[in-house]
Amino acid sequence: MGTSSSSSMSPSSTLPYHTPAEIDEIHERLLTTFRAGTTQPLPYRRHQLLQLARLVQDNATALEDAVFKDLGKPRQEAAVAELGNVLNCCLYDADHLEEWTKPEKPQVAAWRSDWDTTVYRVPKGLVLVIGPWNYPYILTLGPFMGAIAAGCTCVVKGSELAPATAQLLADLFPKYLDPHAYAFVNGAVPETTHLLERRWDHIMFTGSSKTGRVIAAAAAKHVTPVTLELGGKSPVVIADDADIEIAAKRVLYGKLQNSGQLCVSPDHVYVPRNKQDAFIAALLKMYKTFWPNGPFHEGSRWGNIVNPAQHARLRSLLNRTKGEVVIGGYFDGDKRIAPTIVKNVKLDDALMEDELFGPILPIIAVDNLEEAIHLIGTQPAPLVIYAFTSDEVVKEKLLELTRSGTLCMNDTVTHLAVYEMPFGGQGDSGHGTWNSKYTFDAFTHLRSYVDIPLALEPKLSDRYPPYTDEKYHAMTATLRTKIPDA
Repeated sequence: MGTSSSSSMSPSSTLPYHTPAEIDEIHERLLTTFRAGTTQPLPYRRHQLLQLARLVQDNATALEDAVFKDLGKPRQEAAVAELGNVLNCCLYDADHLEEWTKPEKPQVAAWRSDWDTTVYRVPKGLVLVIGPWNYPYILTLGPFMGAIAAGCTCVVKGSELAPATAQLLADLFPKYLDPHAYAFVNGAVPETTHLLERRWDHIMFTGSSKTGRVIAAAAAKHVTPVTLELGGKSPVVIADDADIEIAAKRVLYGKLQNSGQLCVSPDHVYVPRNKQDAFIAALLKMYKTFWPNGPFHEGSRWGNIVNPAQHARLRSLLNRTKGEVVIGGYFDGDKRIAPTIVKNVKLDDALMEDELFGPILPIIAVDNLEEAIHLIGTQPAPLVIYAFTSDEVVKEKLLELTRSGTLCMNDTVTHLAVYEMPFGGQGDSGHGTWNSKYTFDAFTHLRSYVDIPLALEPKLSDRYPPYTDEKYHAMTATLRTKIPDA
């Protein structure tokens, strides 16, 4: 397939965008392939999954270089958090195709036992994956591999904000994958808008809530199901019994990933008022351990903010905060912002208006766990809540009294590596889930099947007109069933 030399170009690069005509041709080509049944056999699906794994393995260095060029993302972060997970998931999915696709024979009432009742797991059809710029491998190729496993054909839309990565993936796709079934499309808002005007059988989007609403509205015109992974302000709760030093280390580790540009980045921290100083002291200790020569030193491998507009937004937030900057708060041109810790932040502070999506960590002092839970409840449900505690009572309270896509205890961001469980938001942070088997489920339709024997005709005679009182009595026996006491 490849990309064309279109007149529509990214303002920040020479990334070629697909034209509307090319998008229409790709859509028709992939739709034709699905209707032909090409992608349904399990050997085909397994081969394509293994080819995606080879794409990652063969080109790991080039993929790391591309995301470094786009974001300044350290090689270790790209390899561990993204490429390694994609490769492992491909192998895991390939090994479980027979198990996942096996038809189910549900247990039915005895009088329907000879109807051959079966639930088949069938591919939905032609699906669209719209990936983000911040984690362009795991959050784009991850959903894509679920489409392969489900037996769908799939268009993957890359992010124009990560042009080197998008171009590389567009070049690699047709070299490793069946171009009649899968295509990588590049473009910005006009091209995405044109994609959304086509009819899809499922759309998966990862990105902002604002754009997610646009995607959902466009999908609704065709009654297309969507999976939205949208992020939000993911809080951290430090309980009274928490190991302060380990908590500080793990919170700061989560915050430094991709310079805070991660949908599950620790957004802000609720800490007991009497432990705030100790927690901040532990953060400062870890800060100096992580960046002994400062984050902008050549050996620190500190990444960039994606573009000047986002850099300016974060600078504005720091200018408007009424909290106290403990460390950081300085800049390197319009590309980098030093990791910044801000204490004595109130809930109405500028830093609490929206998801930060940057290397700023507000600290909010609370009197107790109940206050932290109350404050969390006043905000939209986040993608994840983090909590540091070994107290089972505290864990139970957080499970019962808070809402989030995930509840992660005693670490940050690492739950993303658990591809055996679903990942997704709730409310404003999105809906639907994905991750390995759960992505397969998202792109799979549960198709019910029954075969009512012709030999049953004598037993079905009471259902036919003319209706009589005798037939009514015989057909409504269920309404006279004795209901047991509670």
